[in-house]
Amino acid sequence: MQEKFWDSLWTNAQICTAENGYGLIHAGAIAVKNGKFSWIGKMKELPGNPHDLAINVHDLCDKTITPGFIDCHTHLIYGGNRAKEFELRLQGVTYEEIAKQGGGIQSTVTATRNMSHEELLQQSLLRVKALMQTGVTTIEIKSGYGLDWETEAKILQVAAMLENDLPITVKKTFLGAHSVPKEFKQDSDKYVDLICEAMIPRIAKEKLANAVDVFCEKIAFSLPQTKRIFATAIQYGLAVKCHAEQLSDSGAAKLAASFHALSVDHLEYLSVEGVHALAESGTVAVLLPAAFYFLREKKLPPIDLLRQLHVPMALASDCNPGTSPTTSMLLVLNMACTLFSLTPEEALLGVTIHAAKALGIQQTHGSISIDKTADFAIWDVTHPAELAYYVGYNPLCSLIKEGKFVNLF
Repeated sequence: MQEKFWDSLWTNAQICTAENGYGLIHAGAIAVKNGKFSWIGKMKELPGNPHDLAINVHDLCDKTITPGFIDCHTHLIYGGNRAKEFELRLQGVTYEEIAKQGGGIQSTVTATRNMSHEELLQQSLLRVKALMQTGVTTIEIKSGYGLDWETEAKILQVAAMLENDLPITVKKTFLGAHSVPKEFKQDSDKYVDLICEAMIPRIAKEKLANAVDVFCEKIAFSLPQTKRIFATAIQYGLAVKCHAEQLSDSGAAKLAASFHALSVDHLEYLSVEGVHALAESGTVAVLLPAAFYFLREKKLPPIDLLRQLHVPMALASDCNPGTSPTTSMLLVLNMACTLFSLTPEEALLGVTIHAAKALGIQQTHGSISIDKTADFAIWDVTHPAELAYYVGYNPLCSLIKEGKFVNLF
């Protein structure tokens, strides 16, 4: 028997490679060997009969293939919920006022500290599975609801457990600098000492995270404190990311860019100077339209300038209990178009190749390209723009992780 070239071959597909825009290939086929893309092109260019070329052949009957989606900003491991705060905001109480009253992040910290690894795992499995059912094959998970060593480590350990239990790639980010814990309310610099002198060194030693994030804002950490945390992260070989310019123009984006941060996220109050800094550093702007929607924000990120200066724009769910309790990347695509005026093509690139760059994995993930990891989704649509068009309809047919079908239910 003649040896087959490939493990699996998908034929008769409309392929959105996410290379150079949509990168559409009509009447195309893709082949996978050892979990990586090994052939991509038009059906008519196949070097033989499909069944002679691959062990498994799947006829997609003109369905559309996209890269697996990458959710590059989540806080999905947490205890409790903040539905009560949702009611308060609708009554006119601001996010900042809720935080100052001990709500917000602090209330989730209390709930998360009181939950076991297993309890957090079981709750988080449901959220990750929901995201996977909307095409997600790679996810970033931040800590930040512990604000002490034991709970921060617990969250990152649960993130590793999720990757072990599900066919999904998980990139872990240490966000100890999410909020100043009540124990250090009168002296936030002492908490920064703890982060820099104890937590980050141990995070690096135990390989609990790939990156360090900071919420730089007047209700969280100052610019000098953020700079110190970034410098410590770099010293220990960890990449940096930043929650920046969400509530005010603090200059955090420019600072993060000076450290060649992977990404800066939120950015409603990003200045012209900040945009130029991102353009010069190659840092990704991560937009979070679901949080913008949920908080009923009015101040738009400077989309036009980001576009003009060719700053890569990624999108993410920002899945969290307080400001974005969403688990649908399809909804994020639609919100990015309707709220931020991104084009469907920009939105699609925002959850594929640009999201990959926001996690530093663009060489192996984020597009359909030879030798990249064979993570992709099969959709019952005729064009990828439909993925941003529909609201509440999920056309996902199959999810493929490293060349193998994922059981989504």
